[in-house]
Amino acid sequence: MDTVKKKAKVWLCIAIGLMLLSMVAASIVQSSSGTVTVKDLRWETTQGLQMSGLLFVPDGASADNKLPTIVTSHGMFNNREMQDANFVELSRRGFVVLSMDMFSHGLSENVPFIGGILTGMYEAVKMVSTLPYVDTTRIGITGHSLGGMSSNTAISQDNAAEQPLIAAVYLNCADATYVDGEGNFTDVYGTRAAGIMAAQYDEFFMTQTIGDEETSPTKYLENSNAQSFLYFGTDPAGTEPRLKDTFYTQDVNGVNALRIINNPAITHPWSHFSKRATAAVIEFFDEAFTAPTAIDSGNQVWQWKEFWNLLGLIGFAMFAVNFAILMVFTKFFSSLQAKEPVAPRALTATGAKWFWGSLVIAAVFGTLVYLPIMNNFNTFTMSADPWPQSSPWGISVWAAVTGVFAIILMLLSYYLFGKKNGVSASDIGVTISVKNALKTILLAVIVVGVTYAWVFFADYFFKTDFRIWVLATKAFDSSKIFVSLFPYLPLFLIYYVAQSVATNAFNYNTLSKRPWVNTAVVAAFSGVAPLVLLLIQYVTFFSTGFMAWPASNMVIVWLFPILVILPATTIMSRKIYKATNNPYLPGLINGIIITLIACSNTLTWG
Repeated sequence: MDTVKKKAKVWLCIAIGLMLLSMVAASIVQSSSGTVTVKDLRWETTQGLQMSGLLFVPDGASADNKLPTIVTSHGMFNNREMQDANFVELSRRGFVVLSMDMFSHGLSENVPFIGGILTGMYEAVKMVSTLPYVDTTRIGITGHSLGGMSSNTAISQDNAAEQPLIAAVYLNCADATYVDGEGNFTDVYGTRAAGIMAAQYDEFFMTQTIGDEETSPTKYLENSNAQSFLYFGTDPAGTEPRLKDTFYTQDVNGVNALRIINNPAITHPWSHFSKRATAAVIEFFDEAFTAPTAIDSGNQVWQWKEFWNLLGLIGFAMFAVNFAILMVFTKFFSSLQAKEPVAPRALTATGAKWFWGSLVIAAVFGTLVYLPIMNNFNTFTMSADPWPQSSPWGISVWAAVTGVFAIILMLLSYYLFGKKNGVSASDIGVTISVKNALKTILLAVIVVGVTYAWVFFADYFFKTDFRIWVLATKAFDSSKIFVSLFPYLPLFLIYYVAQSVATNAFNYNTLSKRPWVNTAVVAAFSGVAPLVLLLIQYVTFFSTGFMAWPASNMVIVWLFPILVILPATTIMSRKIYKATNNPYLPGLINGIIITLIACSNTLTWG
């Protein structure tokens, strides 16, 4: 075990190094090597609600050198950090940028319903307009998905204001306001520059109902709605079709207004992570306002921030594993330490049948029950019904159901095969004393707390976190802890404890002379359900222009981070188990971490 301890120390140091490198390097990228000041803001809105945002202020901004300013907004179930491609690239080009948390998201105040003014976009616009270094004649807004819808709401509010503030609006993966209340084509954007990022494979927008049929988003540019937008709200019938990626201008009340639709072959969530989509945002605001610092739109560095954030995420997982291993070498937790590294158990011919059969049956079950559960457990509600977070509710119910099914399979395996062949529950670590069970729970809480301390350290000192695309560990306030405790934590724990017991106590065997092969196979099978569902949905979408399950578009999108989480947590649990012969410890650690990830990166109803 001395070798295990030494290796854990080395890997713990590497993990700390990765996290420190991540936060420093990501900070350098997002601050443009220190030429952009990053501020973490909280402010009280005119509605008496608190909002949160990251403010990026380029050097040289002052009352004598007012700069064009962009307010960016994430979409539903996201947070301000999801706009990193936009705030990095726009701020390095000399724009002041505010990346806001919508109400009920991130660190902004939770509200009972998100709609109309309660998205907070116009409140953010009004706040930045009071800053001395903001050019109030050049304020632009852009939002992704619900952020785009809130941009439309902000335009309506701005139209009704005595002194309009918004000069440009770019709707990212969200439809424009095409018609008025009577169904006639209209132009609510007026003299403003207005643009749309219309993803060709958008799961939520860019369609039009014609007769009884809905068009495919791949045909969006052919629709009258899109053409009317490019023709400044007039009926496009009989006109020459206007093209994508082309700026069109027209005199509107003496102002040379512009319109554009960008139409890349990407999906709705892909827009967060697309060089072309980011270039379109850059080009739009450069055309609308002229960037203070001229940098070609293809010259982008946000990908480096994502790379450094990813290194931090890897370091985060490595730290949790190796810190847990080292803690069992302390005097208090020494009873949780294995006498020697747990070796794989011999795989017999009959055992191989149980091994492969259980993996296949569990994967098929998880695949088949996902959509029925997600579509019947209020996973996408517009209120706190039945719980304040709808997305973790559905996912955790699915996790718990699959966890219970795994427990049933393990019981059948043990009593019909293992016990008859001399396998003892104590030998595989399934039985545990009350004293060690309590120590296991305490150690899991300590490991998660110390590991997450690095996330808060990164947030406090560097304004960064650890993430890749839609999978993120981020700082949160105390309310997220209370929200997490019930019902999400118990439900996630059912799955992750069962997953760890199945992975280690039942499926750790001599499948190959190379032990890592068994780990890879078990980890791969854990991700079969999300992989199959995503493949069916998107292969159908990309080949036909229509999704396999259009009514389940949101819950299928939620599978992207799960596709990574399930195999990763399987590998983490195996690493800890080999040093402890305790399948419950890694299950508890994974369950708590995933609950915090889920509940800190979504929408919370007030």
